[in-house]
Amino acid sequence: MSLHDDAVLVLKSYEDQAELRQAYLDHLAAHPDGMWKACGAGHITASGLVIDPEHGRVLLTLHKKLRMWLQMGGHCEPEDTTLAGSALREATEESGITGLSLLPGGPVRLDRHHTPCAWHLDVQYAALAPADAVEAISEESLDLRWFAYDEVPTVADESVVRLVEATRERL
Repeated sequence: MSLHDDAVLVLKSYEDQAELRQAYLDHLAAHPDGMWKACGAGHITASGLVIDPEHGRVLLTLHKKLRMWLQMGGHCEPEDTTLAGSALREATEESGITGLSLLPGGPVRLDRHHTPCAWHLDVQYAALAPADAVEAISEESLDLRWFAYDEVPTVADESVVRLVEATRERL
């Protein structure tokens, strides 16, 4: 099964945000290359909010290009075989934390936003940090920092705030 096919199956089984979910499915139906950065009309991306429920906090990255506090995530890569795997890879690479595991139940949210490269149709997962998690800044980040749940609205945009809220509801 291709990553494109996996994304269609994931989105078809996602039960929230019906209108946006359909827009993602329509995009993939119209664009066989809709998973890849090369698709100028926009592309599916995968992200993972790194969360530490035991300590009531999330790890955010200060994105080097956008200069905003965001969850880990980005473009799908040719070696990715599933959307969930892409999100976990991105969360691991950008956080430096080994042993992350995705919160069961599939994506937590969808978020469509415009970036300097194109529209990102982001499929957002949550990644649970292990108890002994040690983060390490990647080359894509200016900083990494743990924020208490109630601190997130003071540093991040509404998209991240909604993702944290949806993740906490799923816990």
